Amino acid sequence: MAVEHLEIERKFDVDSTFALPDLTGVPGVAEVRAPVEHALEAAYYDTADLRLARARVTLRRRTGGVDAGWHVKLPASAGARRELHSPLGRAMRTPPKAVLEPVLGIVRRAPATQVAALRTRRVVTELVDAEGRVLAEVADDQVTGTALPAGPGEAAVVTVWREVEIELVDGDEELLAAVSAAVVDAGARPATAPSKLGRVLADRLAAVEGPVLPPAEPAAPVEQRKKGKGKKGKKKDEDAGRGRTSSAPAGEVLRAALQLQVRALQDADLMVRTGQPDGVHQVRVSCRRLRSTLAAYRPVLDRTQTDPLREELAAVGTALSPTRDAEVALAHLRELVAAEPAELVLGPVAARLQQAAIADQRAGEVDARRALTSAAYLQLRDDLDALVAEPPLTEAAARPADEVLREIVAHTGKRLRRAVGAAQDSDHPETLHAVRKAAKRVRYTAESAVPVLGEPVRQLVGALKGVQEVLGDRQDTFVTRPLCTQLGLQAFAAGENAWTWGRLHALEQARCEQAEQEFWLRWPQLPPALETATATATA
Repeated sequence: MAVEHLEIERKFDVDSTFALPDLTGVPGVAEVRAPVEHALEAAYYDTADLRLARARVTLRRRTGGVDAGWHVKLPASAGARRELHSPLGRAMRTPPKAVLEPVLGIVRRAPATQVAALRTRRVVTELVDAEGRVLAEVADDQVTGTALPAGPGEAAVVTVWREVEIELVDGDEELLAAVSAAVVDAGARPATAPSKLGRVLADRLAAVEGPVLPPAEPAAPVEQRKKGKGKKGKKKDEDAGRGRTSSAPAGEVLRAALQLQVRALQDADLMVRTGQPDGVHQVRVSCRRLRSTLAAYRPVLDRTQTDPLREELAAVGTALSPTRDAEVALAHLRELVAAEPAELVLGPVAARLQQAAIADQRAGEVDARRALTSAAYLQLRDDLDALVAEPPLTEAAARPADEVLREIVAHTGKRLRRAVGAAQDSDHPETLHAVRKAAKRVRYTAESAVPVLGEPVRQLVGALKGVQEVLGDRQDTFVTRPLCTQLGLQAFAAGENAWTWGRLHALEQARCEQAEQEFWLRWPQLPPALETATATATA
C-alpha cells in the first residue's frame, strides 16, 4: 500500500562555486548538523507523449537514500506537493499496477516506459531546533540527467547541473522563507525548471505540448471606448455595440474552453483515485460542463461527432450520481440532527446516520473506481483529448467569437425561459428540476463567454449561481426525504423511537417549499440580466 507524504520545498539553481551559507543565525535554528552524502539513482516513467509530465505528475523508481522506492508526485497545491511512496518490489522495467492505479486516468491504456534517468550526488544538511526536532533539510544536489531517445535513430541527451532544495520537515513557512533568503543572499537563484525531470525533458515537452490557447481578452465597455474619439471612432464603437466587433474566431475560444474543461476533468479524476474529498462531485461537475459546452456550441461543432461524447459524459455522471447524492444527503442530515435540541432527538439517530455514512462511503469508493476504470470511460478520455487537439469545427467557427457567444448565450437563455414557463403552468416536481438543468447550461455557457463578453455576462453568471443553489437545495430534498423514511422504518423495525425521523422528513419538506418560494422571488432578476448580457445580439 502506498504511503502519502506532503512535500513543501523550494528549489534554487546554483553555480559550481556556490557555498552553503552559515544557517545557524536563522531564527529557530539551534544546530546545523554535519552534512550527510547520498548517491541516488532514479528511473522516470511516462507515456510516449509524456502525459504524466504534461499533467504535472512525476513517476519514478528511486534507489539509494532514505526514501528508496516507487514515488508518484502529484501536482502542487497551495505550495505543497503530495507524494505517494510504495516499496521497490521486484518490478524493474515497468511500474507495478498498484503504482500506476492513482494515475490511470492520465496514462489510461498507453504503456508507461522509462523516459529519463537521473544520477544525483546529494549532500543533506539538517537544521534542528533546541528540542532536537529536524525543522528542514537542505539538499545540495549535483545532478546528471539523461533523456532517453524518443524514437529509433535518436540520441540520448545528457544534462548536468547543480541545484539546492530546501524541504520542510517540522518547520513552518516562516522558517522556509528565512532559509531561502539566506541561500539567495549567498548567490542562489530561484530554479528555472519546476522539477529535475522538467529540466531533462524540456525539449521533448515543448515538442508534444504545443501552444496553449489563452482565453480572449474581454473588450472594454463601449461607453469607455467612446471617450476621446471622433466620428469614425464613434461609428466603430456603435458597430461594436451591435455585435460587429472583431475578435478571435469562435473556434479558438471554444478550443480554449474545452482545453480547460478537459484538464479539470483530469484533475478531478486524480482526486477520486487518490481519495481526496469532493473528488466525485468535481468529476460530475466537469462532465456537466463539458456536456453543456458541447451542446451550446453546436453552431460551430459537427454534432454528429460531439453528440456521442455528450452521451458518454452523461453516462459517467449517471454512474456517479448515487454516490454523490447519498454523500450530500447524509452529510446534510447529520448537520441537521446536530443542530436539533437534544430533547427532540429520540433514539440513536446520529449513530444510525454515521453508520449509514460510513457504509455509503465504502460502497461509493468502490462504485466510483469501477466507473472510472471501465473501458468506456478510458476511451472517452482518449476521445476528449482528440477533441481538444482537433475540434470538428463547422464554417461558423471562423466567425468572431463575440457574435457567436452572444447568440449562444441568448439561445440557452430562451431554453431557460421556456423551462420556467412550463414550471409556471404545472406543479409537477420535475418541471423545476428541468429549470435547474436549463439554468446550469446557461451558467456554464456564460462562464466560457466571460473572457470575451466581459462584465454583463459575469453578472449573469453570479445571478445564475444563486438560482442554482436554491434549486439545488430543493432537489437535495428529493433524496433526503426518502432517506428519512427508509432509516426511520429501519429504526422502528429495530425497536427504536422513530419520531425524530418523521420530524427530519417534515423539516426537509419545509426546506423544499422554502427553496421553491425563494426561486420565484429570484426569477424576476434573471430576464433583465439575460437581456443585458445578450443585448448586442438582438440590437
